[in-house]
Order: sequence, then structure tokens, then C-alpha cells
Amino acid sequence: MKIAVITGANRGIGLELVRALKRNYRVYAVCRSSSPELDGEGVEVVDGIELVDGDGIARLVGRLDGVEIDLLINNAGLLRQSSLETIEGELDDWRAQFEVNALAPVRVTAALSDQLRTDAKVVIITSRMGSISDNSSGGAYAYRMSKAAVNSAGVSLAHDFKARGIAVGLFHPGYVRTGMTGGSGLVDPAESAQGLTARIHELDLDTSGQFRHANGDLLPW
Repeated sequence: MKIAVITGANRGIGLELVRALKRNYRVYAVCRSSSPELDGEGVEVVDGIELVDGDGIARLVGRLDGVEIDLLINNAGLLRQSSLETIEGELDDWRAQFEVNALAPVRVTAALSDQLRTDAKVVIITSRMGSISDNSSGGAYAYRMSKAAVNSAGVSLAHDFKARGIAVGLFHPGYVRTGMTGGSGLVDPAESAQGLTARIHELDLDTSGQFRHANGDLLPW
């Protein structure tokens, strides 16, 4: 059976991706702390993993020692308040969003690179809020900036992995009702995961590096 590794898998979109993919993959669900819902899914739970420090990344590599990966989904994300007026008092929150949203996906992918099979897929769950040309409302500075940064990194990964036959997908899950959005949104996590799973299935070298909505729409940079 193929193997999938999913970060941020204990709740929300990550948990629903576990549920959607475990039918066809042996899933390793990575998280800082598990949840009763995740524990009940019968997958390999890799908990106690902090993705923003070197020791956490090293623990992840150690827990996945010898595992050959067909699908790596960088799903863990962070959204906190950030505004122009209060930036000096929020810098720790700004930096935290860059660490989780922009740096962690690259660090995880780099750390597990040697374990990616030929023809594997790497997915980054990003956001259309990282689109510069689609920004029509302003605000959310740190989150927007961090997602724009990871989008740029994803395109570089697509180029760098092409020779190995590894495709990279940058997918916006939609405006999803999760704890991160305070329960507001337009779609439920299960519906979002269904769309994301379809996009993952379609992902190949011809579409590698593209920025797509879970519904399949190509999104502007």
C-alpha cells in the first residue's frame, strides 16, 4: 500500500484528509498532540512533533526512519491577528506565522526529501490569501505574507523535484469552517478534503507548481 504523511493531522482539514486518504494509503498522521478523533481513525499517529524547531524535525525523521513516502502533505497552519496599527506588539505572532506557514513546509520537505519515492507527490495546503493580485481587502498582513512566501517556495520545489519525477501541488482548501477560522467559513472540512483529494489525484508533472483551489480553479499569483 502507498504511504502518505500528513502534518497538522489531529483536527480540521488535516483530520478529514486522514479520513479521506486512509482508504488508499497507509497514513502517518503528524501532530503536536493527538486528539480522540484522530486516535479513532486507526492510522499511524506521529505525535509530539513541533515543526518549528530543529529537534522536532529530527524527531519526525527518526519516527519515520525507513518509511518510503508516496505522498507528503504539508497541512499544518497558523492564523493570528496582524495589523499595521499594532505590528510592534504583535511581532512574535507575525514570526510564528512565518515559521509555521512558510518555513515548516520547506523544512519538513527538505528533511524527508531522501525518503520520497520516485513519482511521489508533495502538497502544500496554502491559501488564496497568499495571492497578491487577488488581494482586494488588505489586512491580515502576516498570514498573507507567509502564504505568499510558501507559494513561492512551492514553485521552487516543483522545479527542483522535476528531475526526480516528483510533482508539487499548491492547494487552497476554500474558506473552511475550522477552529482556525473560529468556525466561520463557506464549506465544512470534509467537503474541502474531498476536493483536495481530487486535486491530489490529478496532480502530475504537467500541473506541478500550479496554484489551485480545492474546486479545481487555477488561482492567480
